[in-house]
Amino acid sequence: MTDKLFDLTGKVALVTGANSGLGFGFAEGLARAGSDLVIWGRRKEANERAAEKLRALGAKVHSAEVDVTEEAQIVAGVADALAAMGRIDTVVANAGIASVKPFIEMDADTYNSLMAVNQHGVVFTLREVAKHMVARAEAGDPGGSMILCGSGSIFQGVPTLTHYGAAKGALAALSKGLAAELGPHGIRCNVIAPGFIITEMTMADPEYGQMLADAVAAKAPIGRAGMPDDLWGAVVYLASDLSRYHTGDTLVIDGGKMFNN
Repeated sequence: MTDKLFDLTGKVALVTGANSGLGFGFAEGLARAGSDLVIWGRRKEANERAAEKLRALGAKVHSAEVDVTEEAQIVAGVADALAAMGRIDTVVANAGIASVKPFIEMDADTYNSLMAVNQHGVVFTLREVAKHMVARAEAGDPGGSMILCGSGSIFQGVPTLTHYGAAKGALAALSKGLAAELGPHGIRCNVIAPGFIITEMTMADPEYGQMLADAVAAKAPIGRAGMPDDLWGAVVYLASDLSRYHTGDTLVIDGGKMFNN
């Protein structure tokens, strides 16, 4: 282990939904700690803009257009990442969408489109990376970190976001199953559950987004809404060898809001 405790030099991380918002925040934190990166997103130009910013931090970056609702694209995307980078040490399953719908008005299209990204896309991404990590372990190079982007909705009901909470709750259960099944290979799996983080997505409606940010600031002991760089410490820790004995857990990063309701 390096004397620089959180140094990720020599590691490769795959981050899904990484060309903006939380995903780019996770990728930036990993790059600043020395990790090389594979970033996925559906928009080629946005991918390249994000990649250039990460390269400016010294990271080797491979970007690819991957729609995680398409299993075949995930399979091809992981194969492409391995061909380009040689290995994957960390996967951050971050790609996700949010939609607002009262439960009694829930329709199949709204429900299924969200699940396709937030739940099924995560499952198949982790499955493909797990194949690589297990094969690598069996060849004598064990270890790997799977990090799932969760949400406070795992723990607290949010009106009009029941489908979103259901998907994120499934990820919490998934992480525990993977921790148990893959642990013998040195592979760990954990969830980061952010509170309200100011991103392009959460502030798409500036007035509504600011109202939510102000509400969080009034409740959280830290006294403000979160920013993407508030998640750097958690993602770098979980990607580093210092978390080698930490698995099946959920780290809540919300400024203390949850316990202060």
